[in-house]
Amino acid sequence: MALITNAIKGTLDLLPAESYKTQYVEAAVREIAENFGFYEMRTPVFEHTELFQRSVGETTDVVQKEMYTFSDKGGRSITLRPEGTAGAARAFLENGLFNAPLPQKIYYLTSCYRYEKPQAGRLREFHQFGVEAFGAGAPAQDAEIIALAHTVFQYLGVKNLTLEINSIGCPECRQGFQKALKAYFEGYKDKLCDTCLSRLDRNPMRILDCKSPVCSQIAKGAPKILDYLCDDCRTHFDAVQSYLKSMQIDFTVNPEIVRGLDYYTRTVFEFVSNEIGAQGTVCGGGRYDGLLEELGGKPMPACGFGMGIERLLLLMEAQKTPFPEPKRCDIYLASMGENATRETARLAQELREEGIAAQFDTFGRSLKAQMKYADKLGAAYTVVLGDSELESGKAQLKNMADGTLSDIALDDFTGAFQSVLLRDALKGVEGADADLSETDLSQLLGGLK
Repeated sequence: MALITNAIKGTLDLLPAESYKTQYVEAAVREIAENFGFYEMRTPVFEHTELFQRSVGETTDVVQKEMYTFSDKGGRSITLRPEGTAGAARAFLENGLFNAPLPQKIYYLTSCYRYEKPQAGRLREFHQFGVEAFGAGAPAQDAEIIALAHTVFQYLGVKNLTLEINSIGCPECRQGFQKALKAYFEGYKDKLCDTCLSRLDRNPMRILDCKSPVCSQIAKGAPKILDYLCDDCRTHFDAVQSYLKSMQIDFTVNPEIVRGLDYYTRTVFEFVSNEIGAQGTVCGGGRYDGLLEELGGKPMPACGFGMGIERLLLLMEAQKTPFPEPKRCDIYLASMGENATRETARLAQELREEGIAAQFDTFGRSLKAQMKYADKLGAAYTVVLGDSELESGKAQLKNMADGTLSDIALDDFTGAFQSVLLRDALKGVEGADADLSETDLSQLLGGLK
């Protein structure tokens, strides 16, 4: 029988055999973000379309080509979020967080949607870890968010990343740059793609971000923004570099970085790898001091970054970065007969309430099949309950690693099994007493709860 439908192109099913890797990365970035004083914000998956038109920019590829936009039943234009910053900025303003102590530092783990050609590390539904710092205009804040991303990569063991930074100035010092760009690209009007021709008068900086090979090659000879920075922007950029040096974070100044969204000002940066193909940017961000005012708020500085989870995992896989082992089954409770199955259900629930990963037969397998299943689960221990075990109140616990058997009482099964797990955990620990008494074990277990 054929499936009714398949997954939509550009989406990915995350199966249990792989999901633990994503969970590990997400847990790591949450902990690191909170160590830096950033706390979680969650925003809706869709917003009014004008939010992204105003923030991301009408001349960007995201708005012109990639957004999932539709009309709802009320005739309103709605867009699935293509990135996380605009929604976070809207929530900051709408909920009056500007009245709270500043800077307000938030992070998010969110799904985003862009209609573009699917390729390695780039999907139409993708997931992003992002941070935003609202209210801090000092260059130290730029350096802090860069340091946060750097810390994530260090913690996860990601190697061979290059941090590239640039300044794209402020609206004042960009005026001269835009004029110089327009004059330069006017000489190549017959070679620019149609999209870049439409940008020539409205926003020639966007041509620098075009993915067309021809336009990219032309852009390499274009004027550089660093030659047009005003004194304030140059001082800010110099200070960011000095902070990074003091934090011992290596970087390269790349004057060709402009980022793909219109809200950026001053500092922009990317962490780039050459190990995952052409789409090598794993994390990108910068400062966007005009965004909150553009969205209807008072002028307020802000900066942040977005880190693609799928692209990060792709890089970790390419580098064979070690992941912690997924949570395994601590004990499988096999049963023979209905009464024994009821008892294994009771014991499994009792064990789970104490934080122990326990499973029992819910499939109606034979004992032989249950043991094969326990082996496939990677269960650390197994125990078999039948009528004789129920009658005697004892069963045999099997260590699946070495095959050793030990008696275990059913009337204090959970406590006895906790002692077994604790003894295993203490094996090989320097200074641990292999002859700990049951009282000692009980005290240790009480301290662990």
